[in-house]
Amino acid sequence: MSFSPIKLEIYRGLLTALCEEMGEKLRRVSFSPNIRERQDFSCALFSDKGEMVAQAAHIPVHLGSMGLAVTEAVKGLQSSLRSGDVLITNDPFQGGTHLPDITLISPIFLPGRKRPTFYIATRAHHVDVGGDAPGSMPLSNHISSEGIYIRPTKLVTAGKINQRLITSLAKQVRLPTEFKADLNSQLAANKNGEQRLTDIIHKYGVRELCRYVNHLLDYEERLTRAVIRGIPDGSYSFADQLDDDGFSNEPVHIALQLEISGERAIFDFSASSDETQGPVNATRSIVWTCITYVMRCLMHATLESPTLSLRPISLITKKPSVVDATFPCPVAGGNVETSQRIVDVILGALAQALPKEIPAASCGSMNNIALGGRDPFRKRPFAYYETIGGGMGAAADTPGLSGVHTHMTNTLNTPIEVIEAEHPLRVTEYSLRHGSGGQGRHRGGLGICREFEFLCATEVTLLTERRRQASYGLAGGKAGKPGRNYLVRSGRRRLLPSKVNLRVKTGDRIRMETPGGGGFGKSD
Repeated sequence: MSFSPIKLEIYRGLLTALCEEMGEKLRRVSFSPNIRERQDFSCALFSDKGEMVAQAAHIPVHLGSMGLAVTEAVKGLQSSLRSGDVLITNDPFQGGTHLPDITLISPIFLPGRKRPTFYIATRAHHVDVGGDAPGSMPLSNHISSEGIYIRPTKLVTAGKINQRLITSLAKQVRLPTEFKADLNSQLAANKNGEQRLTDIIHKYGVRELCRYVNHLLDYEERLTRAVIRGIPDGSYSFADQLDDDGFSNEPVHIALQLEISGERAIFDFSASSDETQGPVNATRSIVWTCITYVMRCLMHATLESPTLSLRPISLITKKPSVVDATFPCPVAGGNVETSQRIVDVILGALAQALPKEIPAASCGSMNNIALGGRDPFRKRPFAYYETIGGGMGAAADTPGLSGVHTHMTNTLNTPIEVIEAEHPLRVTEYSLRHGSGGQGRHRGGLGICREFEFLCATEVTLLTERRRQASYGLAGGKAGKPGRNYLVRSGRRRLLPSKVNLRVKTGDRIRMETPGGGGFGKSD
């Protein structure tokens, strides 16, 4: 069926703007700094089959897996869905990532249709969802230790919020008021998206909207096939390691065999390590989101926010494994750390096929710090979570950027003023880590030094990577400098493992020195 390319672009822009407005609504009305300041959330629109129609430029590790969450969430509930319903889930094994990432899904019923035609979804990282440690990112060996586990269920039925469910969930977290406020923020964002979609329908009509959504999905498939055609046919392999799983000192292997043939790509991760005892296991949905992100990066830079079609791509994994985790293994770090290494491995394989287009490895860690306790000044519990940037890998034509979030995270930093105003913390240093970028014709980006002083006794969890395994360089470039974590007590530094849970005293400091990016090319 013929279509207008101009109209196609208009609809793409309208639906992308819908998602962006949802995100702005969520940011403005949210309560926690993690959502309000760091913008650790994502918003997207999906077809009735769970294919992404439009997205805002939010968090890569969220966006590539949300369609799977939509598909899995509606499987057992589709026959009972009605207009005004909203589903809630954070199930990592059904399209989720880890338990703090809670997804709300609104089915959209168009006039005259008995089944949903679209789904609107928001996913936000809640700063605490219970579990063994403040911030819900513990060094656990079982999913039950990581917080509340919400299998797909109705949070709203025909417009009526299930307050009993919200109250039950809030009783299991450390900051119930903040938790409920952020859930309500997600509901408001979903409602905003539904209203904007209604506006589009009133202006252009149901038939034309659905027709152009189908054209968009086909267009995205053509773009994806064109990207794959641009990669030389062949078989490419690459492997890298995680430092450890937090329980053993043994490295954890991520291995890829990539097959490119015409317009098809097969990603085979079946040679990766088995499931681990510690929380670095990644679910299959996370692997899909890593593939989606990397392939999107290969699209032409002038294409603004197109989504990626999964139709020409196949994924092979071994189940259970560190890249296809099964219930009830822990997964808190799979989303934030293993995802980064999966991207490094995909890029390492592609560098063999596209040596001038693929950059050296970036920081390779989200450098997670989660903490909490009892605030003696405000007389209430507190919890705080942050990811810290590092060095970007250098490329054939440019050095790596310094002090930035890379690849699967796209958050901002939390302003020091907000940290100190809302928590019993003091930030004593925030600077670039000089000398941490890998040397080469183009130098890798510098990591970050971030140091927190504690104004009361606090429980702290660090989930970090690239403290032993450095970020690789390419084309003769040197590796970046590995990161370091320290406890500073009475003026003395003690080196900490990459993953650790500890209790600190008043006046103690945690110092995080994040990894630098790899260099590119031999130095002259």
